[in-house]
Amino acid sequence: MDFKSIKYYLIASVLVVSCATPKKGSFSAKTKTLDQKVDSLLSIMTLDEKIGQLNQYNGFWEITGPAPKDGQAAKKYNDLKNGLVGSMLNVKGVKDVYAIQKIAVEQTRLGIPLLFGFDVIHGHKTISPIPLAEAASWDLDAIKKSAQVGAEEAAAEGINWTFAPMVDISRDARWGRVMEGAGEDTYLGSKIAAARVNGFQGDLSTNKNILACAKHFAGYAFAEAGRDYNTVMVSDEVLHNVILPPFKASVDAGVKTFMNSFNELNGVPATGSKLLQRDILKKNWNFDGFVVSDWGSIIEMIPHGYAKNSKHAAEIAIQAGSDMDMESYAYVEHLSALVKEGKVSENLINDAARRILKVKFELGLFDNPYKYCDEAHEKATVGKQEFHDAVLDVAKKSIVLLKNENNLLPLAQSGKKVALIGALATDKTSPLGSWRIAAQDNTAVSVLEGMQQYKNNQLTYVKGADLTKGRTQFVWETHINTTDTSGFAEAIDVAKKADVVVMVLGEHGLQTGEGRSRTDLGLPGVQQELLEAIYKVNKNIVLVLNNGRPLAIPWAAENIPAIVEAWHLGTESGNAIAQVLYGDYNPSGKLPMTFPRNVAQVPIYYNYKNTGRPTMNEPESVFWSHYSDEKNTPLFAFGHGLSYSKFEYSDLKLSTTTLAQGGNINVTVSLKNNSAVAGKEVVQLYIRDIIGSTTRPVKELKGFEMVALQPNETKTITFTITEEMLAFYTANNKWETEAGDFKVFVGGSSDKTIEANFEFIKTN
Repeated sequence: MDFKSIKYYLIASVLVVSCATPKKGSFSAKTKTLDQKVDSLLSIMTLDEKIGQLNQYNGFWEITGPAPKDGQAAKKYNDLKNGLVGSMLNVKGVKDVYAIQKIAVEQTRLGIPLLFGFDVIHGHKTISPIPLAEAASWDLDAIKKSAQVGAEEAAAEGINWTFAPMVDISRDARWGRVMEGAGEDTYLGSKIAAARVNGFQGDLSTNKNILACAKHFAGYAFAEAGRDYNTVMVSDEVLHNVILPPFKASVDAGVKTFMNSFNELNGVPATGSKLLQRDILKKNWNFDGFVVSDWGSIIEMIPHGYAKNSKHAAEIAIQAGSDMDMESYAYVEHLSALVKEGKVSENLINDAARRILKVKFELGLFDNPYKYCDEAHEKATVGKQEFHDAVLDVAKKSIVLLKNENNLLPLAQSGKKVALIGALATDKTSPLGSWRIAAQDNTAVSVLEGMQQYKNNQLTYVKGADLTKGRTQFVWETHINTTDTSGFAEAIDVAKKADVVVMVLGEHGLQTGEGRSRTDLGLPGVQQELLEAIYKVNKNIVLVLNNGRPLAIPWAAENIPAIVEAWHLGTESGNAIAQVLYGDYNPSGKLPMTFPRNVAQVPIYYNYKNTGRPTMNEPESVFWSHYSDEKNTPLFAFGHGLSYSKFEYSDLKLSTTTLAQGGNINVTVSLKNNSAVAGKEVVQLYIRDIIGSTTRPVKELKGFEMVALQPNETKTITFTITEEMLAFYTANNKWETEAGDFKVFVGGSSDKTIEANFEFIKTN
């Protein structure tokens, strides 16, 4: 070990050798458990030092410069030196992390190392596709690898904790943070949550993995009107059956931290919810990590109308089970007084500090507080070609072919005149998406650059129209070009002469993300007008969508022959798109979220429930659940995604039509690649519980498998249905299975399946 602090050695020896004065009958040093080490450290800490572990500050001064002398920065600096800070966020780079860790380790009384948190949401310097895009891959290994890449690169820059994965289930495309999650389905979301936790955390004994954080606990994505931070009102049935399972999957995967959410849930701010944090998470699920508040969410209970002031907010939050205060200053300023006044038990402080210290031990920071501070490793790691290869792989897998009439795609690789149109086609920043705070602007491969690798076609680029105007650090709707069509004429002229037109349209990368809710889900600005103008002169259009949420594009879906959902795909965006367009990669992505026909359909999702009047019973009847001016069905359904191969499903069979308690049913289906192109298909299994003690969805995803088929090859795919797959949170307020009739569906999307029936029989 290369520690310079003799004091730190002494503290470490207290922990490892004696762990404070042992009581009669206490353990020996050789048999000390992790919990005993933590408790021993707690026993020599003052109340203020314990509270300090609960305090997280944002980076507050230029670390390589002089120490701050006044203001809030000086207060934070003094708190750091006095051992009143447990974690920092938004400090990155080995040089800066080392400097701050050195203060904590070598200048405070106990030398307790800090956690360094950072938003590694979809990559760090090398940017992966946005999480919603990765969910479209339905490839858990690729998603796990993507998280590993982000973790390793961030760890090389000194980071040891990310505020990801976001595991909120979202059914509302207006909400900007849909880009950060896995979409609308609880089963798929749970599988992806576990994959990302495992990818980030991996083996925490190395300096290549970092702590994961499941967020936002809970209900954040169900904000009324899709407006970020807004009120959430959901039933217990929705909470337990839809919202909570991905969080439970994160716990089962070993996630070390949770983050609570900004929203109130059924009248109680999540940060102050004992039900969520103490009862469900820590008691029922036996979560032994710690909970961090979202940024300032403790004091935000004041405008919520739930806390009188900052002191009251601190009291509510610690009693509810919020262990670490992110940038509210409420704990460090008020908890000591609250304990002395008898309003907060010191046992609550001990519990929170114990949880945080235990995670620091598990991360290995007490063995080596500078574990993540190796400048040579940082230089050798950041931006490695291996990382680019990995994000290119998942980017290709994330692309969804929505439509391909007349086999317009893939494009011929030679002998064609191709017109490339759209401001996003040359944009090297927008594809990086919203959460890319460690990445540099203009570092993504553009679509133009990707297509230029195919040199045997005559490729002509013209912008057609700007997407944004003015500053784009934060893209508000007022920054979108809604008037300037001066470039249309040149684009029309180029399109007239082309054999095929590729139009790259959609949202800027900063139109989605936190605080970026929208009421218009169409193509922003003048892009729809540009699309229709080009269509008038050349109908051979491939529309490539760059976006961070489902869009409502009914005109394009009806008129444009080929549509490619390419999301915001990160650093290797243009290469991934070009390889799909030219057929070097056969798309296999499937939508993780429903695309509406109209924003008024939102929230729209595949696993809806029937009403008492689900269909028209009489011709021209109006007395059924429908719109008078639009269909109920989506534009593109959950699970939809085409391929350059043609897949056919047939011969669905069940090994038995009766599932006995403790038994299983084997479901087999024949899948044929009825084409001359090798490809992959995501085979999806859905189940419907016909009658329940609470009403059940029309179908629910319960399994999927990626299947590779050679040209004209046929495979038999097998799924196994178990009793556990039928369980739900019933009217008895617990998870259980209920006897009755079920349907099973298998197919390539939620709306294109073949089906069979079975019965589940309970014997006790």
